[in-house]
Amino acid sequence: MQVITTTLAGVLILEPRVFGDARGFFMESYNRRSFAQATGLDLDFVQDNHSRSSKGVLRGLHYQLRQPQGKLVRAVRGAIFDVAVDIRRGSPTFGQWTGVELSEDNRRQLWVPAGLAHGFLVLSEAAEVLYKTTDYYAPEHERSIAWDDPTIAIDWPLAALGLAEPLLSGKDRAGVTLAQAELPA
Repeated sequence: MQVITTTLAGVLILEPRVFGDARGFFMESYNRRSFAQATGLDLDFVQDNHSRSSKGVLRGLHYQLRQPQGKLVRAVRGAIFDVAVDIRRGSPTFGQWTGVELSEDNRRQLWVPAGLAHGFLVLSEAAEVLYKTTDYYAPEHERSIAWDDPTIAIDWPLAALGLAEPLLSGKDRAGVTLAQAELPA
């Protein structure tokens, strides 16, 4: 596995080894020992999530005040633009973001440490996203930062999709700016 660092401390792009031939391919999507050796992180994942979304759907930017979740994210069908935002108080990169395309073709994964906000935009006609989490989903502690917060200024590739705005859930439409957000201690 190749590990690529990003501009945000702890956020990593992972490129697994893929073995392919005329029959198809094989890869280990997760191996605890290999992950720990490559990243220096020995984590306990407690929950796997699977979502399916249509083109132009934006999910996020989500985080939990308590029970913060580290997430290992990958797209197994289609393509997404996956984003992490540093909301760690005192971090030198507080309020900054990093993004990467994850797709069934590039098979990349994004490690988003606990304490960051996370979201993604679907680039293909549909996308299925799988992600492992280091803590359980706690809806009473979940919060959402506005996808279009001008102080964060994420460069979402909406124009490439022919969209002015993404498709959002009610929860995500109600997201607040980072300046208004209740943040983890």
